[in-house]
Amino acid sequence: MRLALSILALTLALAAPAAHADGLPPVRHAFVIVLENKDFDQSFGPNSGAPYLARTLTREGQLLRQYYGTSHVSLGNYITMISGQAPNPDTQGDCMVGYKDVFPGTPTPDGQVLGAGCIYPHEVQTLGGQLQQKGLDWKGYMEDMGTPCRHPAIGERDDTQTARADDQYAMRHNPFMYFHSVIDDDANCRSHVVDLKALAGDLQDAATTAAVSFITPDLCSDGHDAPCIDGRPGGLASADAFLKEWVPRITGSPAFADGGLLFITWDEANVGAGRQSEACCDQPTGPNTPQPGIFGRGGGQTGSVAISPFVVPGSVNDTQYNHYSLLRSLEDLFGLGHLGYAGQSGLRAFGSDVFGAEATVDLTQTTGSSARCQFRALSARGGRLSPGSLVTALRLVRRRGRSPVLVITTARRARLYVRERGRPARRLQARRCGAVRVTLSRRHGRVALAASVRQGTERRTVVY
Repeated sequence: MRLALSILALTLALAAPAAHADGLPPVRHAFVIVLENKDFDQSFGPNSGAPYLARTLTREGQLLRQYYGTSHVSLGNYITMISGQAPNPDTQGDCMVGYKDVFPGTPTPDGQVLGAGCIYPHEVQTLGGQLQQKGLDWKGYMEDMGTPCRHPAIGERDDTQTARADDQYAMRHNPFMYFHSVIDDDANCRSHVVDLKALAGDLQDAATTAAVSFITPDLCSDGHDAPCIDGRPGGLASADAFLKEWVPRITGSPAFADGGLLFITWDEANVGAGRQSEACCDQPTGPNTPQPGIFGRGGGQTGSVAISPFVVPGSVNDTQYNHYSLLRSLEDLFGLGHLGYAGQSGLRAFGSDVFGAEATVDLTQTTGSSARCQFRALSARGGRLSPGSLVTALRLVRRRGRSPVLVITTARRARLYVRERGRPARRLQARRCGAVRVTLSRRHGRVALAASVRQGTERRTVVY
């Protein structure tokens, strides 16, 4: 009876209902890339060794300057990101001694699990499990993992703590392997935790792209090793090369155009005293270790970058966030409960400060338009015109305290029909190279747009 009550308490504590998240955009596909062990100044300072990250990607998205890791060393941070669990003595040390169960594994009222060890009891939920319960897909993509769901037998040592020339996978950077709720169902695990090579194929179609994709580079590509055992430079140089390869694939995918969010972060800052072990956001220490950051309460300031059609390009955000905030934000975006310390009272999730409170956003690239006002010969198939035939520019204008405005430019005179969900369609007349402004009723949503001439109709869906 006592065991049954403990399991029930654990289940309830780890899946507290989510508060209603007003004003969030319709994100349908979120991608999280986790890099390794860099302080904010190293990554984003004037002498950054990752110019593509520090210059190009911050122009394309938002730089969150006050983003913090939650512990030292690596593994505790990864576990926090998908479960809201604070570190224990074993996870704080990357579970180098052995791959063993958390014991005694009993719940606490604030959603934590008491004890030391590596593998959490079956009742402890992860973000992946939450998504599956709601009928949504998730994937963990692990570079160099090879065999899906790769982990040692329980009780054995982890042989991926040190890179080999033919194997730079690090299980400690793959948090899904530390939950019985994932690894006990081998078939399910093997279909969800896979080698990074599978991502390229999955990105070809929005239908095959998961709601949440958690992406871990190998020990060289994540910036951990420098130099790398295979001869690459490692550090920020190799992390930058990884981003140059994969970020365009993600942001150019059909899924990203259909409500995408890419979040690039680090597990922790460099290990050390002072600022490198700082925490934010009233982060609790948890019941199992007095100093999650070894020399302090947290994992230090790393910064992060958010890229999305809903994020203002080139913006900077000084709101304080950490890995618990990231988990809570993903849960809110997909309407899930809050796990562990993601349910902490007063913890802030991403809101209008991240998702474009005030901006003019050019939607032309994300909706497939051609050059502005380019006059093209029309060719319709079954009365349908290809994208860019009539609508040549789309902009979204946001101003604080006002409704967003969709600005539509057409290459020739056309009838426009604009429909928001739950509202009747609006009919407008557009002139050649003229801009039609449509005030929208919601901060975020979807608009069905049709532009018609005698030869046919061009249809668009605008996600904003």
